[in-house]
Amino acid sequence: QLRLVESGGGLVQPGGSLKLSCQASDGSFSTYAMAWFRQAPGKEREFVGTIWATAKATYYAEPVRNRFTISRDNVKNTLYLQMNSVIVEDTAVYYCAAGSQAVVEATGYDIWGRGTQVTVSS
Repeated sequence: QLRLVESGGGLVQPGGSLKLSCQASDGSFSTYAMAWFRQAPGKEREFVGTIWATAKATYYAEPVRNRFTISRDNVKNTLYLQMNSVIVEDTAVYYCAAGSQAVVEATGYDIWGRGTQVTVSS
């Protein structure tokens, strides 16, 4: 089964940028729709954005639209999340997930990474 490992998290100041990566274990990565979710302390897991398997389309949650960009490299088996103009409310553990369709519901994704912590603070 495909395995996913997130990296790139850390501490960033408000207004700054950070790029997360999600490394997949094998080439079946290119057949999956991929998504990023996040979970802040004491809150439910929240959809961030998704990208089609072919990378021809993306869709973002309203709080991150126009600030975050999802991309993928199907040769390197890697998913990315470019985070710009971050705010304190972006603080969370960020998870990548793989599924058969690009949907907003977490239940639509079968394979999950273990997450990477992003903290936005001055």
